[in-house]
Amino acid sequence: MIYFSFFLSKKFFCYLCPLLSYMKKRSLFILISATFAGSLFSQIPNNGFENWTDMGSYSTPDEWGNLNAVTNPAGVYTCLKGTPGYPGTAYIKLTSRTVSGMGVQPGIAVSGVLNTTTFQEISGFSYASRPESLDGNWQYMAGGADQGFIAAYLTKWNTVSNSRDTIGLVNYPLPGMVMSWRGFSLPLTYSSSEIPDTAMIILSASGKSPVSGSYLSIDNLAFAGGTVGLEEMPGSSGLSLFPNPVTKNRLTVQLTKKDFTAETIDILDLHGNLLVSKNMTALYFPVSVDLSGIQAGEYILRISSGGNLYSRKFIKQ
Repeated sequence: MIYFSFFLSKKFFCYLCPLLSYMKKRSLFILISATFAGSLFSQIPNNGFENWTDMGSYSTPDEWGNLNAVTNPAGVYTCLKGTPGYPGTAYIKLTSRTVSGMGVQPGIAVSGVLNTTTFQEISGFSYASRPESLDGNWQYMAGGADQGFIAAYLTKWNTVSNSRDTIGLVNYPLPGMVMSWRGFSLPLTYSSSEIPDTAMIILSASGKSPVSGSYLSIDNLAFAGGTVGLEEMPGSSGLSLFPNPVTKNRLTVQLTKKDFTAETIDILDLHGNLLVSKNMTALYFPVSVDLSGIQAGEYILRISSGGNLYSRKFIKQ
């Protein structure tokens, strides 16, 4: 784990004083606090997969649980260090492989501790923000009917139920194949207005029925897009999309917040690709959005206003 400390010296305050004459002290305090809090909680441990520990007969990526220790007796490894990185010097390559006496074991890694029997994450890392997406670079290919996935869960400990509540998530099945390095951006969906305290990321080359040879290579992971506003979920914001599912190419967007205006309205697919974008100066609700150029499927509508981001999933039939 990485710990941070910050010390404000007298010299620092000397440089700060001229600025204080033009700004309110309270506003400056909020700005500094937000900046350092964002830096503290935005880091995914070993997100570039540059740091590996030599275990003798194999290496393991620091702070990422995997199956290498389990498959080591058979001399088979599902988690390997790839070089060069994209960017950097290294990346993680997960490959599902046949292990004698164990069958096909999935190429899987989690940001924390992995249960090597159930292939479920046991723990993650401290994280207290609401990002828009999980970004990175990837290559992948599935064998046969296999389908890998990338998932991220933002959770918070519930002191009443003594269990974890899911605040936001993305669970993205890998379609087709990507044979050369490409960037990706996977939007998160929020089911609560709470701030999470923990994040867990799962990278898997295979699904429930692993096929030997399926692989997933990942580098340069990051939570991105700033902090999603706390008003994007039903019951807290009054934001609604109808009809949902959409049947006649017109989606009506309604937000009951008084005097709400939008700067942009975007439609994204579940890959994070921007399909439709409208820049507005004074757009008041309700708004009708034309979806005639979009194929049937599941999408995300995103609204930007005043530095806040609001999002909701919808289906077009």
